[in-house]
Amino acid sequence: MLPAGSLTAAIVLAAGEGTRMCSAIPKVLHPLAGRPLVEHAVRATAELSPEHLVVVIGHGRDAVDAHLRGVATALGREVRTAVQTRLGGTGHAVGVAMGLLPAGLSGTVLVTYGDVPLLDATTLTGLISAHHSAGHAVTVLSAMVEDPTGYGRVLREPGDEPSDPAAVEGAVTAIVEHRDATAAQRAIREINAGVYAFDATALRTALDRLAPANSQGELYLTDVLRLARERGLPVGAHRCDDPWLIAGVNDRVQLAAVGAELNRRLLERWMRAGVTVIDPGSVWLDADVQLAPDVVLHHGVQLRSGTMVGPSTTIGPDSTLSGCTVGAGSTLVRTHAVDAVVGDGVQIGPFAYLRPGSRIGEQAKVGTFVETKNADVGPRAKVPHLSYVGDATIGEGSNIGAATVFVNYDGVSKHRVVVGAHARTGADNMFVAPVTIGDGAYTAAGSVITEDVPPGALGVARGRQRNVEGWVYRRRPGTLAAEAAQRAQVAADQTPQE
Repeated sequence: MLPAGSLTAAIVLAAGEGTRMCSAIPKVLHPLAGRPLVEHAVRATAELSPEHLVVVIGHGRDAVDAHLRGVATALGREVRTAVQTRLGGTGHAVGVAMGLLPAGLSGTVLVTYGDVPLLDATTLTGLISAHHSAGHAVTVLSAMVEDPTGYGRVLREPGDEPSDPAAVEGAVTAIVEHRDATAAQRAIREINAGVYAFDATALRTALDRLAPANSQGELYLTDVLRLARERGLPVGAHRCDDPWLIAGVNDRVQLAAVGAELNRRLLERWMRAGVTVIDPGSVWLDADVQLAPDVVLHHGVQLRSGTMVGPSTTIGPDSTLSGCTVGAGSTLVRTHAVDAVVGDGVQIGPFAYLRPGSRIGEQAKVGTFVETKNADVGPRAKVPHLSYVGDATIGEGSNIGAATVFVNYDGVSKHRVVVGAHARTGADNMFVAPVTIGDGAYTAAGSVITEDVPPGALGVARGRQRNVEGWVYRRRPGTLAAEAAQRAQVAADQTPQE
């Protein structure tokens, strides 16, 4: 990383309308790997520890500003916003940002974009270091691409070949936008990534001289290079060898493409760190997901923001975890979980739903077609199948019978059920909250429990069974049921009695 004080200011441009997104959501707030586009840019820039960090906002400014306040809190540093009230071009946007910085600012100013989410701190560090080493007034980040359509082209003095690595550091004369380029200039494959390192004084001087001499009638930041050369100041380029890192997002097709590339890189990083991914084509991770060694991710797994998975845990197939913490050695099969905490050695699923506030203790089991919400399931407790556990505490080692419902809502308020340690509840129970089942207690199958069951007691709450003989013959004559019953009766009558 850069030595302290190497970067005076960083400016992130994020004011564009993003009309090609065809969305009510500001372009820079569209999510990618669990973070809005602009947050990827701000986080990468913040890693360089600039003295000042300014984001230029415009379209959807209130929503963007609100999100950036949260990002600043998470980063523990100031992130200021400058409002571009009219879209006057990149030069105008940088001028708006410079208006927030101290008048006598000196040193290096980095300018980057809020819609280039793969651009990382390592690449930005390389740009700043090259800028300092060469003593440039302006250094542009460039790249060689197969199809440069839509990008600004880097122009060099005659005789320099852009494909020659020796030409990277010098002889840059100007940058021309695609719409303003001649046919010959459009054939150039070296593109402007739109990211620059400027000497602060040279930048201020050039901004004061910018004029809208282009087809859009805008102030282009690219003209700063030309103005610097006219003053005899050194200008150069630093080439990025990986074009994906400077790929911008302007529509949803590009959003999907960049998102897929980011996901591929995230998966590759975790696989090299000891995670097994059975089918990388069907597994998706958000940027801040944390995985321990020997985690296994099966087909169809999505791990969303805030999720942490401990060592030797297996997730999937077909599982989605969001904001969850999972301990070591657990297994989650076809599970959907949100804001849940799962301990060590736990078995979840298949077809389980852990809703917010679910806390599953070590070696517990939440089985097939079980839903939990705001529930504490104690160590080694089991809820094996077909149950709803809402607003409940289940003690250590207890077993909840199949088809049990924790009735937590009375139509006005939620109430809690407490099941003690080593209790055994029958199948098809309903626990009408608030109610407590004591330690070591049992409840009978089919019971609707509305009162506390003391420790060690058996709770029974069901009517005594009685059989009404001949009911089907009288009330359902001529039906298949009546015919089956008649055949059974005939067979029974013909069976010899012992």
